[in-house]
Amino acid sequence: MNLSRTRERLVVIGGDAAGMSAASQARRLKGPGELEIVAFERGHFTSYSACGIPYWVGGDVTDRDELVVRTPEEHRARDIDLRLRTEVTEIDPAGQRVRARDVESGEESWTSYDKLVIATGARPIRPDMPGADAAGVHGVQTLDDGQALLDTLEGTRGRRAVVVGAGYIGVEMAEALIKRGYEVTVVNRGSEPMSTLDPDMGRLVHEAMEGLGITMVNDAEVTKILTGDDGAVRAVVTDDREYPADVVVLGIGVRPETALARAAGLPLGPHGGLLTDRSMRVRGHENLWAGGDCVEVLDLVSGQERHIPLGTHANKHGQVIGTNIGGGYATFPGVVGTAVSKVCDLEIARTGLREKDARRVGLRFESVTIESTSRAGYYPNASPMTVKMLAEHRTGRLLGVQIVGREGAGKRVDIAAVALTAGMTVEQMTALDLGYAPPFSPVWDPVLVAARKAAAKVRSTS
Repeated sequence: MNLSRTRERLVVIGGDAAGMSAASQARRLKGPGELEIVAFERGHFTSYSACGIPYWVGGDVTDRDELVVRTPEEHRARDIDLRLRTEVTEIDPAGQRVRARDVESGEESWTSYDKLVIATGARPIRPDMPGADAAGVHGVQTLDDGQALLDTLEGTRGRRAVVVGAGYIGVEMAEALIKRGYEVTVVNRGSEPMSTLDPDMGRLVHEAMEGLGITMVNDAEVTKILTGDDGAVRAVVTDDREYPADVVVLGIGVRPETALARAAGLPLGPHGGLLTDRSMRVRGHENLWAGGDCVEVLDLVSGQERHIPLGTHANKHGQVIGTNIGGGYATFPGVVGTAVSKVCDLEIARTGLREKDARRVGLRFESVTIESTSRAGYYPNASPMTVKMLAEHRTGRLLGVQIVGREGAGKRVDIAAVALTAGMTVEQMTALDLGYAPPFSPVWDPVLVAARKAAAKVRSTS
């Protein structure tokens, strides 16, 4: 502890989910007389739902402020010294201090700390190509990004949009732009959209997107973005074609924002994220913690480190960090990689490993796919769903589940997420006592139908 102060100082870099969850939890456990908290945020907003940005852009959420969980004023009222529009430019672990720059004035100063939380998030991948930084080209990661995109949409006369990439953000932004009356083309370098699914399941998403009027261009690599005389985007170019565009949204994915950590010599994993122990303490550093999209976490199924940027994880990381800094004890054991999304009324969910994930880590597996319905077949509005399940060869351990279907499909993946976390076999899953009534499920829930088929296949090949 710095002996020139009578209380500890916690410094937090990043004002969104992980950072402010950590600060808030630490404040709950330690009052202002025990712990001073200083938080730096380079943007205009704190504690907001980045996952809600596509729905704000598409008009489902009408007011930006609805995405803000806690305002800067609310944090300050809890004795957290929150400094907006202030970017940390250097971390000095040996000297236990950070250098910060006021974005508006450019003024820089050092702030010492006793404990430091790094919650710098992730940054959208911008391809290294001509025109990637042109006016009208947008990544969508923060509320500031969302506002900038909306400003472009409202100020652009043309109605042609190109989305580069077909992951969660790309697919959700394509739907949002359709809702705003744009003619939308999605250029995807994969064989099907949603690379978090196996291609056979991604094909179902492809068909749904085309049904919305979205033009899907798969197996295509963007090589450059053309601009007009005014410097604004006018087209996206692939190896064999040019696609006119008045606005371009980058949905290629994100990378951990760890430039500060790298420069400070902090340990990074194979995906570029910070490495922590189960308490979310940076490995090898007693007074440093990290959480959110800038870290790598343990995959409980594969046993390897992964970068999975999700708000659910970030909030849990922050709670764990704040508890430990506040004098309690908490751990984050790892994840199974559960995610859910939608395209119009098509729900898309996955958890655990895909086929290529299992192959990469050397697991032999059996794969089954079943068709079922969300309710009893005779009950009104029963809708179809497809469930794909992977089980380990011989042992039958559940490895992964993917679900694509209409209303009632997506959240069924939570059954599989619990089973994966518990290390269950598909045989054990068939005995799960799930709720049943015709309005909610067939007698055999679709996930259990898949588990029965997977268990039978495991038995027959063992």
